Amino acid sequence: MSSDRKVRVAIVGLGFGAEFIPIYQDHPNAEMYAISRRDKAELERAAKQFGVAKAYTDYDELLKDPNVDAVHINSPIPDHAAQTIKALKAGKHVACTVPMATTKDEIREIVELQRKVGKTYMMMETVVYSREYLFAKDLYDRGVLGRIQFLRGSHQQDMDGWPGYWPGLPPMWYATHCVSPCLAILSDPAKGTAALAESVVCHGSGRIREEYHKIYGSPFAVESATFKIKGSDVVAEVTRSLFDTARQYRESFDVTASNVSFEWQQVEGEEPVLHSRGLPEAQIPRRVKVPDFAGRLPEPVRKYTGAIHDATHLSFLQGAGHGGSHPHLVHNFLMAVLGKQPAFPDAPTSANWTLVGICAHESAMKGGDRVEIPMY
Repeated sequence: MSSDRKVRVAIVGLGFGAEFIPIYQDHPNAEMYAISRRDKAELERAAKQFGVAKAYTDYDELLKDPNVDAVHINSPIPDHAAQTIKALKAGKHVACTVPMATTKDEIREIVELQRKVGKTYMMMETVVYSREYLFAKDLYDRGVLGRIQFLRGSHQQDMDGWPGYWPGLPPMWYATHCVSPCLAILSDPAKGTAALAESVVCHGSGRIREEYHKIYGSPFAVESATFKIKGSDVVAEVTRSLFDTARQYRESFDVTASNVSFEWQQVEGEEPVLHSRGLPEAQIPRRVKVPDFAGRLPEPVRKYTGAIHDATHLSFLQGAGHGGSHPHLVHNFLMAVLGKQPAFPDAPTSANWTLVGICAHESAMKGGDRVEIPMY
């Protein structure tokens, strides 16, 4: 494929999904071709606001459009698997927000179908393109951290008041934000190699209100898991909560290493901490300002890693949301579609990151039994 080719992208789901429209519009290798939403009025409003000519209320009709090269799915979690499967069968490349799916059978079908059709699949996991993660990964790749001894991820979020399928959702069904960095840091995307979890043990703690418990049959306020990484002596721990826990929103990732350890900031507005071995006790920890990694991106989309104060979407005002990850996700997906680099995470890797959470919840419901993670 020529380096100047533009991938014609359709965005599906225009809540969170609308935040990606300007990024695709400004990327030199993308044509923001179409948008899709079931609500006709909201669809037309977005089409007018962003100047997108093609707009579909019917997802199946969008997939019939031969001009659509790739779909970027931002629909509700229960729709991810079905919409991904339909898109791959229609011969489209797929980017999908997290999680990949909510059942083992759906995940297996997606992986097998992606291999069969040969189209790109990439789960759009924000944390592994956030500036905090990229900083820790850079330190590790340059040998600053030394030997990784332990990894920890956590994702606390109060979902009270969220509509639809959210009330009572098992915490670990939506765990990729804390699982993914623990595996990604030991991976080498440039070489197409990925660290994978092989088994997990999880315990549930506390109890959510009864009316939420009944919806999915999941009683736990918090689920905390440890998982073993295949071919490694490193174990990771992840903790997840959604309801009836008092905590400011936090996606975080810590690396305990032999020379320097990295700790994500505790609350919004703080800086991460580096702990350096061999110094006087008071000098071991120091807060560090994490650099921006916009230089890895084409110039027209670099601005989207930072705050764009005239933008209409909250994530832009906060600095592109999710640690400046959005333009990195767009760029890496487009480069994978164009055959310039492997998708990261690709379908098997996305499957593993998602399965950690699914198997963790299974373990918690079995009182902490070890559950082997299937490899697809």
